[in-house]
Amino acid sequence: MNGKQITKLGFEKKAIGLAVAAAAVREGAGLERGAVLDELRAVQADPAAYLAGGVYAALAAELSAQHAVNESKKGAALLGAPLPYGVWGADLIEPGARAQMDVAMRLPVTRAGALMPDAHVGYGLPIGGVLATENAVIPYGVGVDIGCSMRLSVFPIQPDALKLEEARTLLLKHTRFGAGVAFEKRERDDHAVLHEGTWEDQPLLGHLFEKAAAQIGSSGSGNHFAEFGTLSLAQPDLGLDAGNYLALLSHSGSRGFGAQVAGHFTALAERLHPHLDPAARKLAWLSLDSEEGQAYWQAMNLAGRYALANHELIHARLARALGVDVLASVHNSHNLAWKQQVNGQELIVHRKGATPAASGQLGLIPGSMADPGFVVRGRGHADALASASHGAGRQLGRKAAASTLVKKEVAAYLKGRGVTLIGGGIDEAPQAYKRIEDVISRQSDLVDVVARFTPKVVRMDSGSQDI
Repeated sequence: MNGKQITKLGFEKKAIGLAVAAAAVREGAGLERGAVLDELRAVQADPAAYLAGGVYAALAAELSAQHAVNESKKGAALLGAPLPYGVWGADLIEPGARAQMDVAMRLPVTRAGALMPDAHVGYGLPIGGVLATENAVIPYGVGVDIGCSMRLSVFPIQPDALKLEEARTLLLKHTRFGAGVAFEKRERDDHAVLHEGTWEDQPLLGHLFEKAAAQIGSSGSGNHFAEFGTLSLAQPDLGLDAGNYLALLSHSGSRGFGAQVAGHFTALAERLHPHLDPAARKLAWLSLDSEEGQAYWQAMNLAGRYALANHELIHARLARALGVDVLASVHNSHNLAWKQQVNGQELIVHRKGATPAASGQLGLIPGSMADPGFVVRGRGHADALASASHGAGRQLGRKAAASTLVKKEVAAYLKGRGVTLIGGGIDEAPQAYKRIEDVISRQSDLVDVVARFTPKVVRMDSGSQDI
C-alpha cells in the first residue's frame, strides 16, 4: 500500500508514513488490502482505542496529537463580535480601554464582563476590567501584582493627636517601599502564610519562598502607599460612633513573588495558545481542568494571601508603635480571580483593578496621594458582576505625567490640601488621576459610601522624578 492511497483516507503529514508502515505490517501478516483500509479508517475514527499498544499505537498517538492541535486552533478563534457588557462612567474611560475590553469579550471562554469608571489601558485586560470566564483563568486577567489590595485600620486616637513629625518618623521606621526592598533580617516579622505547606507543592513556589520571606511586611513601588489620615463617619457604622478618627490606609501587593508567578504562568498560557489572535495574546488562558490551570490557581491564591499578610504586618507594626489596639478594620483585594455564581452558573470572575462589591460587602476605594478615599458597602449589582472601581484611575500614563506635569504645581496642590509626602514621584501626582469624586458619582448603583478618608501624611517609594 502506498502513500497516495493513505492520503485519500484523509491522513496528513507524519501520520501518512506511520499509516504506510502499519499497513505494510498487516499486509505482511496476510491481511487483504481492503481489510487493512478498514482498520486504518477505524484507527482514524477512534485513535484513543488503539493507544494501549499494537501495530497501530504509534499512528494512534500521532492522530491524537494532531486532533489536539486542531482543537487548540479552533479554540483560539475569537468571537465575531464582543459579548455585551455593562460600562459605568463611560465619559471617563479612554477609547483604548474600551477596545481592550471588546477583545476580552470576544474570547471563546468569556461569558460576561463589566467595565468600571476608573478603567484605563493595561496589559491584556484593561485596569478596571471585570471578566467572567467558564472553567478558565487568565493570568493577565488578574494582573502582574497578584493580590494587590487595600487595608484600613481605625485607631482610638483623635486625628490631631498625632503630630506631623511623629507620623513621619513612624512611617519611615516601620514601612519599606520599592522594588527589591525589604526589612533587615533582624527586623522582619513572621506570619502564618510563610508556614503554609503550599510553598512545597510546586517547584516554582519553593524557588520563590526565600524572596517572599525576605520581603514580607514591605511594599512595592508605583502607586503603593501607607498613609495616616482622618476617617470621617457621618453616622454610626463599622462598629463605631459617628465622628472623626485617626486611621491608617495602605495599598500593597504580593511584591516580587507575585510578579514572578504572573510572568511564569502568562508565558506558559501564551505557549499553550500559539494560534490565539495577536490582539488577544496577553489574554491567553489556562483551563482549570489542566495541571497548569490548577497550578496557577494555587499560586494565585497563595500570592493573594501573601499580599494581605503584608498589609497585616504593616498595620500591626504601626499599631504597636502607637501603643493602641485597632478599633475597626476593612480590607479587600482588587487583583484576583474568584469562583462566583453568575446567572446560576459557576464562573471565574477576574477583577483586574476592581473592588468586590457583593451586597453588604465592605471595600476601599482610594483617590490619590492628596485626594480622599472612601469606605464603601457593595450593592451586589448583577450586571457589574458585584464589582466597583478600585480607585480613581489614571488619566495620564506614567511617561505622560512625568513629561507634562510641573513639580511646582503638584507641590502646591499637596500644600493646599495639607498633605505631607514622603517619597512619591511626579508620575503618581494627583493630576495624573481622574477626580475620585467623579468616579464615585458614576457608580452610585454599585456601592454606598460609608466613610471618607482624608490623607495627611503619605509615604510612597521615590519615583524617577520626586516631587
